[in-house]
Amino acid sequence: MRSRFSAFAVGNEAYLLATWHRSTRPRSLQLDASLEWQRLEIRSTTRGLADDDAGTVEFDAHFWDATSNQRGLQREHSAFVREGGQWFYVGPATPE
Repeated sequence: MRSRFSAFAVGNEAYLLATWHRSTRPRSLQLDASLEWQRLEIRSTTRGLADDDAGTVEFDAHFWDATSNQRGLQREHSAFVREGGQWFYVGPATPE
């Protein structure tokens, strides 16, 4: 999760696509250059430990929107799966 946030912050679309699960990955990705991703807060996690093949992360991603000159917040509860030893972002987690 932290590496994906960092990829958003530096505009690394290739890394974001490479770490997006093939079942939900878009064909392409175009990041909004007016957003400056500033800080990530992990609110909670479920599973996702060394012996797990799935997990979730609830987070707040803080950004600055240069277009509107305002701070913003993206809050998401994301699902991840591990395949072949690598974690992949699946999408928003469904409530349990």
